[in-house]
Order: sequence, then structure tokens, then C-alpha cells
Amino acid sequence: MEVSSEYAVQMHGILKKFGVFTALDHVDLDVKKQTVHAILGENGAGKTTLMNILYGLYQADEGGIYLNGEEVKIATPTDAIKHGIGMVHQHFMLVENFTVTENIILGDEVCGAAGVLDMKKARQEVQALVEEYGFDVDPDAVIEDITVGMQQRVEILKALYRGAEILILDEPTAVLTPQEIEKLIEIMHDLIAKGKTIIIITHKLKEIMQSSDECSIIRRGVYMGTVNVKETNETDLASKMVGRNVNLTVEKTKAHPGEPVLSIQGLTVKDERGIDQVRDLNLEVRAGEIVGIAGIDGNGQQELVDAITNIVKAQAGTIKINGEEVQNTTPRNTYTHSVATIPSDRHRWGLVLPFAVSENTVLERHVDEEFGAGITLDYDKLKSYTTELIEKFDIRPSGCEDERMSGLSGGNQQKAIIARMVSAAPNLLIAFQPTRGLDVGAIEFVHKTLIAERDRGAAILLISFELDEVMDVSDTIAVIYHGQIVGTYEQGTVDENELGLLMAGGGAK
Repeated sequence: MEVSSEYAVQMHGILKKFGVFTALDHVDLDVKKQTVHAILGENGAGKTTLMNILYGLYQADEGGIYLNGEEVKIATPTDAIKHGIGMVHQHFMLVENFTVTENIILGDEVCGAAGVLDMKKARQEVQALVEEYGFDVDPDAVIEDITVGMQQRVEILKALYRGAEILILDEPTAVLTPQEIEKLIEIMHDLIAKGKTIIIITHKLKEIMQSSDECSIIRRGVYMGTVNVKETNETDLASKMVGRNVNLTVEKTKAHPGEPVLSIQGLTVKDERGIDQVRDLNLEVRAGEIVGIAGIDGNGQQELVDAITNIVKAQAGTIKINGEEVQNTTPRNTYTHSVATIPSDRHRWGLVLPFAVSENTVLERHVDEEFGAGITLDYDKLKSYTTELIEKFDIRPSGCEDERMSGLSGGNQQKAIIARMVSAAPNLLIAFQPTRGLDVGAIEFVHKTLIAERDRGAAILLISFELDEVMDVSDTIAVIYHGQIVGTYEQGTVDENELGLLMAGGGAK
């Protein structure tokens, strides 16, 4: 392919293998200057691997990288930064107890003549950067005290501080609220207007249509082509990505709820500072029903789940599973009451990354006689069981039961958690952000799985920051605001605007 200065980035014939597995098979990428270019692909398709090569985290086995028409060698992230490339990873790399300023200058500190850190000057430089790009970020704020959306802006500012002209954003909207997504897209377009070039790795078709100029599709490590976003649609992109027609609407029959499985009355949960995060909350989830919690992140959703699963203590109220109180006991007691949880953060609460995939599939069940009764694991049974889950839930690359969980893509890690939880056939399934980081094909599968579990008779508590997901999948929608349920609706009786108003504290039913 022709190399031209018309393009900010060109990657031609990129081959990358990990052992016998070919992650990228001679992939091409051409990104025009001052555009937003999306890279679309299924989980494990190779899109993040391609960008890790551009950023110097991996080296290609074959192929070339060209910036502004000139071939470059990028062996490390330091090389990439020197060439004006910045990368914001899906899992942010910030020091939580540092300030915004301290995080931005970390590794590129501002020092005075005597080599002493000059925080006053550093703060001034960060403030100037904030004002130049119109970011609403407080340089003195501590990272753990600001929203996820704000943390993402800090990561972008960190790259800009180091002189980035080309920004790589890996799954940039995976943990953002609808309002934060709108703000991010606005920020991206502002950066383009200021001369930057942006590459986004994503699986979210709606946001590609809203944000991007062109979109390159990778399927199982093979380049499938590039399309002009204005000349395509979500359905066409989905079929190109997975190689088949994908149903973008959720199909299900009407629910026929039974008796309550989860009953919560007057629940109050405080955080470590003694501040109420859940306030006198009442909620009920019945067998054969999906109850979706709609709300902006940080309104008590995590504390609610932590109290149900006995990770934290409740200060008041009762939590009953099938009529039996379980509050303030132990996580093991929750498990023995047939409760399974898909956690909001797969790395922090869902997986042991250094363990093998097979070991991760039985984390809660390792004490069961089926796998060795907790004394020694029966690895033959373990591998056979894991192979079945890999095939059933399409966890890629196949045959990965001996691989470390850290070696799987984020989406495949998520599918491994879902496989583990659903295979336990729980009475109550708590699904917290179950489709985070998944492509449309995998999302379709997860939604069908949740509905199948409902039809089996399980009670499903769905907590998602994707309002479309809550509205499409749920039978009953409950809105949470400041730790309270402020409105409950049957599916189809409320629209997105009314829910959005409630989520922002604009009223209650």
C-alpha cells in the first residue's frame, strides 16, 4: 500500500504471533490527519494488540509503521511518546491518592534549578493545559475523589502534557455514563479542531456513528476493510465485525414472576467515612423476573451489591433471600444461598489474573466434591469442565484452559466470569455491568443468557450504567438516586427522558 504524508498513522502488513496463536495476520491501517478513526472488532480480534504495537508495548514480527509518511521504529512507549503518540488505556493508570497535577506530571516532573520538584510551576502548567483544551478538571483534586469520567480526562491531559499529537483511546466509553459519553465525544471533536488525530478502539456501534470519521474492522486478526462512517449504519458495521447478521434488539417473551427471591427493606449502608451511600432502600426481585437498576455511577449501586453479598455491613434494614435474613453474615453464606454475582470490576473482584483460566472458572466452587472437595483440585475434571464453558460461551482463543487469565482480552475475561456464574444455576443472579467491554455479538449472547436464566426461574438483578440495556432487558425498572429507589416502572411504561430526569434527581414517582 502507498505511504503518504496525508496520513498521520499508517501500519502496513503487521504480523504478530504469540506462540502458535496469530493475533494479527498482516493487518493494514491508514489514519488520516485530524480525524477520529475507529478500530472495530470482536473481543480478542486483535484491535488492542495492534494499538499496543503502535504504542511500543509490543513489537510486530513483520510490517512497518509510518507517521506523516515517514517510517519510524517504535520499540518502547518512550519512543512512542517522543513521536507524539499518547495512549489512554481501558483500565486507567492513575495513582488514586495523588492529585490531578501529581498524576499528570508523574515521570515528567517539573524541577527547579536545584533539582527540587516545583509543584507551583507544575500546577500552573497543568492549569494552562486545562484552560487551553477546555477540560473541567480541578488540578488539586485527589483522583479517588473524582468521577470515572473526570479520571479519563486526566489520562487525556497526561498524554497532551507529554506533547501527544496522536491519541489512542482504548474502549474509552466502557465505564462512562451517558452524560459522560456525550462530553467525551465533544472533547474528541474539540481536539480534532485543535489539530490532533484520534484513534479509538471500541465495540460500541452507536458511539462510532456519533464520533468517528472512518472505521477499520478487524475480525479474528484479519483486516476486513475501512468504511466511511457517514456511508454506513450500525447493522452493517455489526455484520462486518462478526461475519453474520446480529440482532441489535432484545427479543423476549413477557415475564411471569413468582415468589420474591430477594427482598430488601429499609437498607442503609455507610461508607468508610460514615456517610450514607444507601439510604432506607426498599427493593424486591421475584423468581422469573429481571429487575434493572438505572442510575448514574456513584449513587449507591456498588454499596447495595456489597451489602447483598456481605462484603460490607449494613447499618440498618434487612436483606432476605427466599425469606431468610442474610445481612451482615459472610460472603460464603451468600454463596450457599445460591447467589451468584457478575461484579462491576472484573480485575478487582471477579478474577485472579495470575491463575489459569481453568482455576478461575471454579473460584467459588473449588470446595465442591465435583472438583476435589477443597483439599486438592482434580485438574482433569477442572480442564474438562473449563473446555465445555469455553465452547459454550465462545471464550477465545479456544483451548486456553491452561493459559493465565491475564493473557485473555478484557472481553474474554468478562465472558469467563459470566460463564462461571451462570453455570452455577443460581436462584439469584446479580449482574453488575455484565456487558462492559463486550462486542455486539457477545452482548447479544449475554442478553439471551440473562433472559434464559430468567425463564429458568432465576431472579435477576441487573445493574447497568447503559440506560438502553436496562430499558431493553429488564421486566421492571427501578431508578436509584443518592442511595434510594426513587421510581419503579414496568418495562414499556416509561421513556428515556423520564428515567434520565429521575437519575439526575429531577423528581420521583
